[in-house]
Amino acid sequence: MIKKYLKTLVITSIITLLPIIFGIIYWNVLPDEIATHFGANGTPDGFSSKAFVVFGMPFMMLGFHLVCFFGTNADPKRQNISDTMMKLVLWIIPCITILITTLSYSHALGKTVKAGSWIMLFMGVVFIIIGNYLPKCKQSYTMGIKLPWTLSSEENWNKTHRLAGKLWVGAGAIMMLTAFFENVFIMLSIVFIAVIIPTVYSYTLFAKENKNK
Repeated sequence: MIKKYLKTLVITSIITLLPIIFGIIYWNVLPDEIATHFGANGTPDGFSSKAFVVFGMPFMMLGFHLVCFFGTNADPKRQNISDTMMKLVLWIIPCITILITTLSYSHALGKTVKAGSWIMLFMGVVFIIIGNYLPKCKQSYTMGIKLPWTLSSEENWNKTHRLAGKLWVGAGAIMMLTAFFENVFIMLSIVFIAVIIPTVYSYTLFAKENKNK
């Protein structure tokens, strides 16, 4: 699997490090401290040194990127992971890195940043993409809704993922529609509902199956 995705891994790793070039070009005009975290209303409430944002953050994200890829490749059931899901694994961290660094650099250079809106829009798109592929996702230890009940029963896995797929697409759409409210509590509520309902449903199926036995 590593050989198959090696080219994509190299490309996505380079993209993850691309913000370093921007940081070097604008090094002299960037402030010594740059916003790296934004509150629910979009106001920055966390700052890091310029050196960390320009160099440390991209390399840290590259580390996450490599862990995600090689961790997925080490899955004993990796043959069940589709090409689409592997591409999602390879592209998610680079996209997050570009989004975060763009927001941080934009704010540092005096641009108006609606961080909450952009993050919710991004999350909405991700939820819709994942939701579309959850029903097609086969059992594995790294992809999908990994619960004791879904991993122990292929039927439970399939039914849970069909329900979760619909919920995640709907959750993603709601996130995008409410993005400009910049309310993190809306996003957290949507994520909670999209996670808890499939979990409860999966356990209900498991309990029902055991009762019938």
